[in-house]
Amino acid sequence: MKRAVSISLGSSIRDKRVEIALLGEPVLIERIGTDGDVARATALYAEMDGKVDAFGVGGIDLAMGTARRTYALRAAQRMVRGARHTPVVDGRGLKHTLERQCMRYVEPEIGAALQPKRALVNVGVDRFGMAESLVEAGYESVYGDLQFGLGIPIPLKSLRALERFVAVLGPLVSFAPLRWLYPMGEKQHESVPRFTRWYEWATIIAGDCGYTKRHMPPRLPGKSILTNTTTAADVDKFREAGARYLITTTPRFEGRSFGTNMMEAALVAVAGKGRVLTRAELAEMIAHLDMRPQIQQLNG
Repeated sequence: MKRAVSISLGSSIRDKRVEIALLGEPVLIERIGTDGDVARATALYAEMDGKVDAFGVGGIDLAMGTARRTYALRAAQRMVRGARHTPVVDGRGLKHTLERQCMRYVEPEIGAALQPKRALVNVGVDRFGMAESLVEAGYESVYGDLQFGLGIPIPLKSLRALERFVAVLGPLVSFAPLRWLYPMGEKQHESVPRFTRWYEWATIIAGDCGYTKRHMPPRLPGKSILTNTTTAADVDKFREAGARYLITTTPRFEGRSFGTNMMEAALVAVAGKGRVLTRAELAEMIAHLDMRPQIQQLNG
């Protein structure tokens, strides 16, 4: 049996292990959270290297950027340096293939209910494919990279502005320590409503589930959440807040949708090539599997 493991800087409370079948082949997918312990995550990549078929990097990306520019995050790259034999992916392959086409499937299903067409993408550089898909579908979009990522209350209101943000800050952010880029320890469990104006303005709140939850107001009446990594507790939280739809870009298994890094690692494991897959190869596998967004109505 193939085995894919996501080693995440996120909370161990969200850990899950499931046996699934992809293209007729069984694969064990497993998430291991390290609660922000970078040293432990680094050790796990080294200890499990060569013993699993693919690694996913959770909680942080190996690089940031847009369609034009990409900058390696040096601290994240150092964290996975012990993986010398097992291929390592951070989900960007699926973010630029699977998520790039997400609204093509969502619009015919529930597009009439997603009015007015306004979207808040909490961190656009983390979900550039998703951001492009929303714009392509006609959504007026705001990107919260300065707000959610750096705590600066200035929204970015176009993909061009997002590109400029990456061009200016990308070279600096690429050298930043992980504690600047990802909440560590108890900060992972903090919930502090912020940027409420933009949550209220948007019809769709899109992007990383952790960022969405960390700053969301207590009530999200009629809003729709577009994300991927959700647990049963997350679903309950969004339902209790009054959200209308939960749209996950990755499949759900046993009530859980895994991150793009986990699902990309699973595809790499099943492919059996011993390397990271190209976007063309991922797109072909996605088509064969008919992977598409999962739409769950939470409230009427």
